[in-house]
Amino acid sequence: MAKRGTARAARQQLADVPQQLAALATMPVPELAAKYLELYGEPTRSRNRDYLKKRLAFRIQELAEGSLSSRAVARISELGDKLPERWRMRQVEETKPSVPPPPPASVDGRDGAADGRDARLPPPGTVLTRVFKGVQHRVTVREGGIEYEGQLHRSLSFVAKLITGTAWNGYSFFGLKDGGSKQKAVTR
Repeated sequence: MAKRGTARAARQQLADVPQQLAALATMPVPELAAKYLELYGEPTRSRNRDYLKKRLAFRIQELAEGSLSSRAVARISELGDKLPERWRMRQVEETKPSVPPPPPASVDGRDGAADGRDARLPPPGTVLTRVFKGVQHRVTVREGGIEYEGQLHRSLSFVAKLITGTAWNGYSFFGLKDGGSKQKAVTR
């Protein structure tokens, strides 16, 4: 008897999907944001109406018809950094694959240096410079991190944030991506 009730509820929910999707078209942004909180369990940072409608439509269908297959989640894990961390973690937690996904490869295809450092970093001892708002900033690549103003930091991005006060990709900030010319590298 309980099985019949759950099957009936599932059919009712599927039949209700078109109505829910149609209702999204007329909702103002505050209502869309409230619906987002209801369906995702966290507030949205976006106030873009079209974006919210698309995300909510996806979530309504996902809840009614099921999530991605474990094969699709494994493929998403392979794609690595190209997807938002929050989204990847939610998908992995929901499906709980029996085999852990392989570690994501770095941007240029190299897995990392033999000593565990990020292979995109220049060799230890390299000094990177960047002029920001008229001030020259120098960082030195070390075995255990990035040295800036006499202190060791965990990443170039962390140092870039210290310098600018906003989040930056450290490789872009110091000109290590796309053959940038904003920095000078000197190996000692």
